[in-house]
Amino acid sequence: MPVYKDKNGTWYAMVRFDDWQGQRKQKCKRGFQTKREAQDWERRFMLQTNSDLDMLFKDFYNLYEQDMKARLKQNTWEHKAYIIKSKILPYFGEKPMKDIQARDVLAWQNELLRHRDKNGKPYSETYLKNLHNQLSCIFNHAVRYYDLGVNPAAKAGSIGVKNAKEMNFWTKDEYARILIRRKK
Repeated sequence: MPVYKDKNGTWYAMVRFDDWQGQRKQKCKRGFQTKREAQDWERRFMLQTNSDLDMLFKDFYNLYEQDMKARLKQNTWEHKAYIIKSKILPYFGEKPMKDIQARDVLAWQNELLRHRDKNGKPYSETYLKNLHNQLSCIFNHAVRYYDLGVNPAAKAGSIGVKNAKEMNFWTKDEYARILIRRKK
């Protein structure tokens, strides 16, 4: 569908589509600085509406959010969204869903394994496992509901470990003894 130029010099796109109930709908998005931006938005919107996996990963994430956010507790969703937005979208966001291969996931995993913070510490094994699980959840959703052929994250294999190292806790008496020693 064509895009149009507003009186104020910006561009807008007008899209007609069938919703999930089969009713004809129309959507208009305004304020694009260039014709190309308006056309890109229109193309991405139509791919998302038609659930075509030619869409970018970041656009599929928007579908995933619509599908899953209401099914999870708010805190769970916020944790999941933070991980996806900070660790997954920067790497996969601009890639088409259908083009992401196991080798791309391996490259992402290797980047995570090489990462060191300002103190030279790598990510913990449980954090790495959590990151991989979030990516795998998105691809599992695409396989299950949007006809993606295979989950490239599962094909690449997991990283990290499920269970953290055992943590030792002080009893109340041990804590009190340490506190008394410090006061002396």
